[in-house]
Amino acid sequence: MIQSAKDIPIHELFSPELAIKYVIPKYQREYTWRKENWDDLFNDIMGENGSEEGPFLGSIICVNKTTETVLSPILEIIDGQQRLTTLSLLYSAIHARLSIEKKDDDEFKSELTNLKYRLVQKKKPKETKLELSYQNNNFEDYKEILEESGILDVKDGKPKNLGNRRLYKAYSFFSTKLESYPLNEVRKLLDKINSSHIIKIEVNTNSDAFNLFESINNRGVPLSAIDLIKNSLLSNLEKNKARTIDDAFEEWKIVIDNLTEDPKIQERFLRHYYNAFKHNDKIKVKIKEGKATKSNLINIYDELIKKDALLLLNDLKSKSYIFGRFINPEENDELYKEFTDLLHISGAPSYIFLLYLLTEFKNNKELLGETTSFLSKYFVRRSLTDYPATRNLDNIFVGLVEECEKNKKNISLEIIKNFLTNPERYSSENIFREKLESNIYEINSEVARYILCKVEEENFTKESEIDLWRREKEKYVFTIEHILPEGERLPKEWVNMIAKGDKEEAKRLQEQFVHKLGNLTMTAYNSNLSNLSFDKKRDRKDKKGKNIGYKNNLYLNGEIYPLNNKKEWIIEDIEKRTRILIDEALKLFC
Repeated sequence: MIQSAKDIPIHELFSPELAIKYVIPKYQREYTWRKENWDDLFNDIMGENGSEEGPFLGSIICVNKTTETVLSPILEIIDGQQRLTTLSLLYSAIHARLSIEKKDDDEFKSELTNLKYRLVQKKKPKETKLELSYQNNNFEDYKEILEESGILDVKDGKPKNLGNRRLYKAYSFFSTKLESYPLNEVRKLLDKINSSHIIKIEVNTNSDAFNLFESINNRGVPLSAIDLIKNSLLSNLEKNKARTIDDAFEEWKIVIDNLTEDPKIQERFLRHYYNAFKHNDKIKVKIKEGKATKSNLINIYDELIKKDALLLLNDLKSKSYIFGRFINPEENDELYKEFTDLLHISGAPSYIFLLYLLTEFKNNKELLGETTSFLSKYFVRRSLTDYPATRNLDNIFVGLVEECEKNKKNISLEIIKNFLTNPERYSSENIFREKLESNIYEINSEVARYILCKVEEENFTKESEIDLWRREKEKYVFTIEHILPEGERLPKEWVNMIAKGDKEEAKRLQEQFVHKLGNLTMTAYNSNLSNLSFDKKRDRKDKKGKNIGYKNNLYLNGEIYPLNNKKEWIIEDIEKRTRILIDEALKLFC
């Protein structure tokens, strides 16, 4: 796994005599360190004890990309680009500061020359030793900084808005800091940088780099599998002249735009993609586990890229569009309601199967609608009963793909339902009812909320339709309201109502019934109702006279069991309303 691991001083890492190339993959994220990071690095180098020896500055992980056809070593930086870039910017600022000194002694001139060749190739002084990513003008900015500091002579023209980007801000930060340093202090700082040391770890593959990164504690932005797979894919396309790197990246951006910028969603898509189509010989690769997991994902995609990188890129584009319909349903989508329901009930494990279904049976609209609708019902029961276990869900939906492949010519909803409702994969109706009858809010408040929302939505009219899933500042506007309050200090009015003034009995009844389905409703004004007495909750209005209590025209508060005109709320009411809501839930989800 590890080719070599050396504790080396910075002067050796950036040796003037070493014709090495440190390459940050072209489309890795741009430079991201901020002032606090620059301060930390500078203070680490200066040290608190005045020691002449520089400190340990962490580690870098790189993949050795050197080939027999290339004379100079090429190391692809997988982790450590922020640290290496910042060190080179500090070197640049020191070079600029020393260059303004008018000194003729040979030692000073040699020092300045060596500093220059720490950042550019001695035999090819127009080439940098560190090649940054191309994102957001990153590499162009870097070359301009080296030119401004007197190290590089490229004359490419100053990039627009250079001063607004973080790379130049870092250079300016160090330059400003050094303005107040006398020459001897600047030279001492240079000595400290050169004597500081770093662990340089070389590995053979991207997969080795990722696994290593996972096992050690590194500072900075976490490395993701998606970054490594992207870099490998784009590099292969460029190397084999299937695409220019720029064209390949534009196509890759289509994949990312479909999936959002969330690395977790991107990684899930890559796992689901392989698991949905691994029955296809063009996709399947030899792996021990039989399916894609987080730990083997990079190895799988390394093999897929070797097989046919262009086919893979094109297929990822089309399949990511389908996946995007699941994670971000649009109102004009013919399956908008079904995808939205599945999203709300956390049905993401089924996306493996849905990717397959919407690819292979895209013209069977009835099958797609009925199947997606059934999957929501399946996940209501699964989430509430916690059966089957989460760890088994991927295997179940991979198995469902295989079942549909066997029955491809006569596929039907019944085949799909029969597979999923097998007792090994589906809890019984009795167990489902038991969970509905229990303290459902304690067991799974999200499922309780989903059930209440669906009961309400099934009874919408054009006049009463509202968005119960609307969010403000990442939080739901409509939340669950406990009619009998759940707080520890039950108000006197409630103690009198449910237990005739007996506090101990009221506490016992509260613990037994407060989280029952029948004691739950929905409100957009939870904080306005809180621990109020029942009649005040029922009749509550806002400053404009609008009903925000139980007279708010929700089906849950009116027709199903009229909270809006009841005079009291006692345990018998909770029991009756629980039975009614359970019957409604069973009709909707069985």
